[in-house]
Amino acid sequence: MKVSTMVGVSALLLGCHAVDAIAAEKHYGPGVTDTEIKIGQTVPYSGPASAFSSYGRVMTGYFQMLNEAGGINGRKVNLISLDNAYSPPKAIEQTRKLVDDDGVLAEVGTVGTVPNVAVQKYLNQNKVPQVFISAGGRRFNDPQNFPWTVPFYPPFEMEGATFGKFILNKMPNAKIAVLYQNDDYGKDYLTGLKTGLGGESAAKIVAEASYELSSPTVDSEVLKLKASGADTLVYFATPKFAAQAIKKINEINWKPVQFLASPVNSIQGVLMPVGLENVQGAYTTQFAKQASDPAWADDQEVKDYIAFMKKWAPNDSPNDFVALSGYINAQAIAKGLQRCGDNLTRENLLTQATSFNKDRVGMLLPGIELTNSKDNYAPYRALRMAIFEKTSWKLLDE
Repeated sequence: MKVSTMVGVSALLLGCHAVDAIAAEKHYGPGVTDTEIKIGQTVPYSGPASAFSSYGRVMTGYFQMLNEAGGINGRKVNLISLDNAYSPPKAIEQTRKLVDDDGVLAEVGTVGTVPNVAVQKYLNQNKVPQVFISAGGRRFNDPQNFPWTVPFYPPFEMEGATFGKFILNKMPNAKIAVLYQNDDYGKDYLTGLKTGLGGESAAKIVAEASYELSSPTVDSEVLKLKASGADTLVYFATPKFAAQAIKKINEINWKPVQFLASPVNSIQGVLMPVGLENVQGAYTTQFAKQASDPAWADDQEVKDYIAFMKKWAPNDSPNDFVALSGYINAQAIAKGLQRCGDNLTRENLLTQATSFNKDRVGMLLPGIELTNSKDNYAPYRALRMAIFEKTSWKLLDE
């Protein structure tokens, strides 16, 4: 299998560091030696959000690929990826194992709002980097109160606001119903939507229905939203519940315009199981190229990504947005580690992870860059809208 292009994409991450770093004295934190960097994460490989599991497999594959090519600055990366079952007690248990038993340098790329909320205080109190987590809640971009937590996923409020502004501009007469998860995840999205709608939010949002993560179904919530007379339905949910809701609106022959928050826009994980015919014309936001979009068929980054998936994550689909998120996130984590050189301490990793400046990694859309600072940890500043047509998401003109 030829993956030479992947080595090109990762060139910055491999080999020896610059001369100044070689000359510098080595400083190591927990989990680091001359030959190894030990990092950890927790991912819902089981439980109500197991649709996110491909994220962990792809990240594991990415670091295996880097290791085969020589690692980062000559060190192999040992990523320990454990199951958090999307359960707060389980997340705490597994994170304590990573820190206390495995002695990792940092927790990186942990996926999900619920698990990250559960361990945020513990990691910050122990000054362990909680770096580039895959969650976009407001509480994760709070350098004052949680200086060791660095988000990577686009802020949920920003995405909600993007929906709101789009609806105002393109669907001024829309009557909006919102299905949201009753926690920080869903509430941040809803806050963003109302911000984007501005003074119109009270009039435009005709119904809201929340559900608990422990709820067996959202059937009753969907019936309530339909009864409101809404013609537009926004999903601020996780994959399992979004899929249930899409199936239900089809069963009751309700045909609202659908807006899917990015965590539930996975073709492989959500849309195919519910039937692609049931999501035609739905909208979402995007920050990454889609491997299935013919517009990117000749794009080198897409070719590299598909080749990577075939070799390093062969049981997951390159068309799965969750998998793609893991690929993008892994590259950013690798950049942060590479920039540490031989100063691989927890403090320096935090510094490097919060000083991105118009950086790009493979598969980001044109115009999407990563920029953060010690005062604003969130790396994304903009998103693009897309519509689902036939079998793939199509970017809309800006």
